[in-house]
Amino acid sequence: MSLLVLTNILISSFCTSIGAMVVLMIKDVSHKGRDILLAYTAGIMVSASAYGLIPSAIKLSNITVLVIGILIGTLVLTILESLLPHTDLHHSENNLPKPNIMLFLIAMSIHNIPEGLSVGTSNISSSQELGAVVTFAIGLQNIPEGFLVSLFLFTQGMNQFKAILLSTMTGIIEFFSGIIGILFGQLFEGVVPYALAFAAGSMLFVVYKELIPESHGDGNERASTFAFIIGFITMVWLTNWFR
Repeated sequence: MSLLVLTNILISSFCTSIGAMVVLMIKDVSHKGRDILLAYTAGIMVSASAYGLIPSAIKLSNITVLVIGILIGTLVLTILESLLPHTDLHHSENNLPKPNIMLFLIAMSIHNIPEGLSVGTSNISSSQELGAVVTFAIGLQNIPEGFLVSLFLFTQGMNQFKAILLSTMTGIIEFFSGIIGILFGQLFEGVVPYALAFAAGSMLFVVYKELIPESHGDGNERASTFAFIIGFITMVWLTNWFR
């Protein structure tokens, strides 16, 4: 295990903590502000899937593998949602129950496992360019993902530092799955495109099922739509800038 490969995995996972720390700058967020932030985050995550994970999966395999991976990612989160108590992000109306924070964290942690495997196995593949691309794509989308988790915890009444700590723990899970990807790279090498597509599918599920409905919950559809598009463009611009 080279130092460079280990560093790539560590940086990619640590990006979750970087995103989570942004919540320190938020003292009091209105419903409209929260909707805009969630929509902006959703735009970045969709762009990371469409512009990073999905092209990488196709490059390694074919459209059939991509479709299978995306559908499996969507199916796994659908099953998880049906088996566990409902974890939708709700506004704080008095007639709605408070979401189960632990179950939301479990869902986000499961989502990080295939991402870590993808980073680990791609960094020991024969294509050095692939390792850099996958590390960058997943690491960059981990920033808004870490912010999303910490923002959700903060808006549910948790203090900022505990929200950052729990968000960081989801990134640690990705780090250890990345180590597994390195140690068993030969076994997982054929799984990498499926894992990339799985991560994309699960991310798209979270965005469409949770973030978009939530960002439109208070009549802020127009502002949230523009925030989503700006987030999408931001990710595309950053990806091109760093390449």
